[in-house]
Amino acid sequence: MKFAIVIIENAESRRQIQEDRASFRKQIEGWMGQQAQAGALVGGEAFETESIAPVTVRRDADGARKAVEGPFAGGDETLGGYIIVEAADREAAVEIAKTWPTPETLEVRPLWVAS
Repeated sequence: MKFAIVIIENAESRRQIQEDRASFRKQIEGWMGQQAQAGALVGGEAFETESIAPVTVRRDADGARKAVEGPFAGGDETLGGYIIVEAADREAAVEIAKTWPTPETLEVRPLWVAS
């Protein structure tokens, strides 16, 4: 089964990035290399979170779509990216997520498969 590990940046991860971006990246690149060697890594991408703000598009009560500057949810946490992994089941995907080397919050979600 394929799972998305959604990466949610927080104050601590942003602090570490600002303190030593190269070291932070090296930790993630090492983790990705390990997952690739184990045959679990399918892909993934980081979101641009520093220089271009997100835009949230929602439907108003009258049904019209409206674009608003900013993330869909306020607060200290923001979406940072995602990793796609192949795992036997949800528990195995959670175990993979538990090995993530940096302090982001992670959400594990199964990918929908059309039938």
